[in-house]
Amino acid sequence: MTMPYDAVSELSDESLLVLYSNGDRVAARTLSQRHLPRVLAHAYRMLGDRAEAEDIAQEAMLRLWKIAPDWRAGEAQVSTWLYRVVANLCTDRLRRRRSVGLDEAAEPEDETPSAGDRMQEAERADALQAALLQLPERQRSAVVLRHIEGLSNPEIAEILDCSAEAVESLTARGKRALTAILAGRKEELGYVDE
Repeated sequence: MTMPYDAVSELSDESLLVLYSNGDRVAARTLSQRHLPRVLAHAYRMLGDRAEAEDIAQEAMLRLWKIAPDWRAGEAQVSTWLYRVVANLCTDRLRRRRSVGLDEAAEPEDETPSAGDRMQEAERADALQAALLQLPERQRSAVVLRHIEGLSNPEIAEILDCSAEAVESLTARGKRALTAILAGRKEELGYVDE
């Protein structure tokens, strides 16, 4: 039996998983609409490649559907579980890349329109992405999850399987490294006061 979309959209993620495991397609669609954009964005920030990020996001959602019947409510939030799966899948993908020459991988194409403001925003986003890719994986994960995805330190600690203090340290070191990497590009990126 399928519930009406309006009723389903108000339910918790855990309730939606139960409904999905009982065959409710609207519940699956609702969960996908809630989480897929953020899962995809996180994978892209970790990998720097949209096609690979789409593969990772799809795999993470498939794993959620497979585990739905066995989900134990209260042990983890669906969003936290998904971020952890994405982080692990991205780490695996990055390790495989290294074995085939990560330095030789092509940069992702810039698909932004050519208007002045949008060009500058695109350049800033590209600079941030390139700088993020220079960070060690765990620092990159901590910075992205904290400052781009907006998760709390305890949530990040659960995803990265470390303490909240380790998250603070990873985030602080990552931010310092990003500042150093981007320091010489302030004027080019339009951050110098006139």
